[in-house]
Amino acid sequence: MIIDCHGHYTTAPKALETWRNRQIAGLQDPAQRPKVSELTISDDEIRESIEQNQLRLMKERGNDLTLFSPRASFMAHHIGDFEVSSTWAAICNELCFRVSQLFPEHFVPVAMLPQSPGVDPKTCIPELVKCVEQYGCVGINLNPDPSGGHWKEPPLTDRWWYPIYEKMVEYDIPAMIHVSTSCNACFHTTGAHYLNADTTAFMQCVQGDLFKDFPTLRFLIPHGGGAVPYHWGRFRGLAQEMKKPLLDEHVLNNIFFDTCVYHQPGIDLLNTVIPVKNVLFASEMIGAVRGIDPTTGHYYDDTKRYIDASRILSPQDKQAIFEGNTRRVFPRLDKLLKGRGI
Repeated sequence: MIIDCHGHYTTAPKALETWRNRQIAGLQDPAQRPKVSELTISDDEIRESIEQNQLRLMKERGNDLTLFSPRASFMAHHIGDFEVSSTWAAICNELCFRVSQLFPEHFVPVAMLPQSPGVDPKTCIPELVKCVEQYGCVGINLNPDPSGGHWKEPPLTDRWWYPIYEKMVEYDIPAMIHVSTSCNACFHTTGAHYLNADTTAFMQCVQGDLFKDFPTLRFLIPHGGGAVPYHWGRFRGLAQEMKKPLLDEHVLNNIFFDTCVYHQPGIDLLNTVIPVKNVLFASEMIGAVRGIDPTTGHYYDDTKRYIDASRILSPQDKQAIFEGNTRRVFPRLDKLLKGRGI
């Protein structure tokens, strides 16, 4: 089975963006702020948005199942206050749940949280609970920088974040560490901000001792870990200077990386440096990079092709990356699939 652990609803019907624009306009003029009931998206509209896009490409590429969360750049936690984020998160999470209900064999929901800059993470708990208990979400997306490129929150190892971690441990769910839109002109959203955040989150975990307090906590760092695999020696050396344990012991029981790396040499580097047990298959399609690579004639984000072509991975390694590791890191997904006899 080929499981893509990183998919976003980037093709949601236009009505969603229209409603969001009205919500944002309402920050300046409350008279323009729409009611939730004014957003109407039919099942047929959802079907069309999925069948002509993600599901079509999944079938063409041989992917079976996608863990599906709201569009990352649309989370935009820096906009408005907690009430705005809470309403927006609830709408987006419900849509991903509806996708999973309409296409249960191909999509399983993952939730975004209603984060807001400077707001206690405890406020996210009700949405997290609803999404796990009512929608069957098997994981969450956690934004380490709700300020959108200004990094005003404490590092992920700070006790400020512990209420979310406690709930994650209770439900035995992982978090993908995923920022949203950059509102800092210095950082391109997908070309810099995302990759900076991946690298920053990893280094925060190296500096701290979070996993001593939460030995079963699991983070998935996307986009191949940003700069992490390429600079593995640097991180090993810095950890050594900080008198931390070797990275295998210090973080690799709790941190995992996906394969959203869009060329063969990058995938080969990832799988040379990072242990196979810590790599999960993902494509993030339809996402940040949608074009065709002129050197190969294939889509950049057709990442299954890179794993298939790898000369350093055994058939057992490939099976672990395509399915086994994801089922281990997402126990609720594993339980769901076993309940289906898979």
